[in-house]
Amino acid sequence: MMPAILDRGTPVTEEEFFALGETSKRIELFDGSLYVTPAPTPQHQHIASEIKFALRNAARDAGLHIHEAVNVRLQPGRIPIPDLVITRKINFKELVIDAEAVVLICEIVSPSNASADKVLKMHYYAAAGIPWYLLVEQDSATLHLYQLAGNHYVERSVTRPGEVLHLAAPLTADLVPDELLPPD
Repeated sequence: MMPAILDRGTPVTEEEFFALGETSKRIELFDGSLYVTPAPTPQHQHIASEIKFALRNAARDAGLHIHEAVNVRLQPGRIPIPDLVITRKINFKELVIDAEAVVLICEIVSPSNASADKVLKMHYYAAAGIPWYLLVEQDSATLHLYQLAGNHYVERSVTRPGEVLHLAAPLTADLVPDELLPPD
């Protein structure tokens, strides 16, 4: 079905997008267009796992859930797959999480998708009302924490290696950039 959708040159509906089923490719839907990226690097996945591990207990304590690479519906026809998502209570059997349940999205910037994470997705996440956006620079593990202010994000902190990000919302936890990168 994928080649048929890609070859026809017309917008893709949500129904068609979900009919693709589970795939090893990261396929996102943005306003009728499919956005396909290669699988992330091992370093990217290591950082995502370390962040998830660092935030897991704090999320539970706050009554929240942390997920890796899940479908998030920002609005009909706009479904990205963020690297990490922290949500309120959701139905774990549903194929998609609606933006209203999301309290924080984390994207780990890869060289192949830097503009998507820093511009396109940031704009879409803000438009959907996601309160917090954590952007992680993959090469240095520098953490950029943004908070929604109206319809756009305001950078609240930049945490570099050698420093500690003290999260107070939407959960209470510390993230240490030095602990996110894989060993040499």
